Amino acid sequence: MSETVENSQRPCPKVIAGIPAYNQENNIGEVIRKASKYVDEVIVADDGSTDNTAQVAEAARAIVIRSEFNQGAGQATKTCFRIAKERDADVLVTLDSDGQHNAEEIPRFLAPVIEREADLVIGSRFLDDNYNIPRYRRFGINVITSLLNIASKVKVSDSQSCFRAYGKRAIDSLHITEPGFAFSIELLVQARRKGLAISEVPISCIYHSESHTRNPVVHGVGVALSVVRLRLKDCRKGLC
Repeated sequence: MSETVENSQRPCPKVIAGIPAYNQENNIGEVIRKASKYVDEVIVADDGSTDNTAQVAEAARAIVIRSEFNQGAGQATKTCFRIAKERDADVLVTLDSDGQHNAEEIPRFLAPVIEREADLVIGSRFLDDNYNIPRYRRFGINVITSLLNIASKVKVSDSQSCFRAYGKRAIDSLHITEPGFAFSIELLVQARRKGLAISEVPISCIYHSESHTRNPVVHGVGVALSVVRLRLKDCRKGLC
């Protein structure tokens, strides 16, 4: 690993980047090239793309796992977890394929995991005043995050960020069952339930015409309902 946190007292950890991708032939190559500077391997879970996403990713020397049809962001991220586990990764960094996340910021995720200060590190868009998130998206994210944080001792500021780092405990113990974007909430609920250490680091975010092709209202309502469902499930088990 070329530019990660170094520690002469322990073996160099194996870091893998996992990138779920759907029809991102124009962006995926650059994302892979930037991420490759900070990790040992890049996995691209091609979620049934109908363009040349897989070919571009392979040309950029990523390990590409292709699905025959579009199954959703959760299922693609689940594939990243599976391959990371099979390849015995110490850290899995997940980021979006559309260039929204700045792969140059990967090093700031690694120290808390490598130093065993955190099992899960979330890249938060709200930890400084430089975020440029459209107001309607910010409102939806805040609602979803507030629902997640109700009656929880462990609070987060950005529950919807998929720019994250998972340590070995998280890779081995977290299991995605939600096929769509609600997986981001599901993993946080599971991590808190299992007592994993969660921290956040500030990140930047770039929005452009190819970011979030889904209707944001439909997306937001769907994820919010999933938060309520997952929290109620925990409450019935006495885990609120």
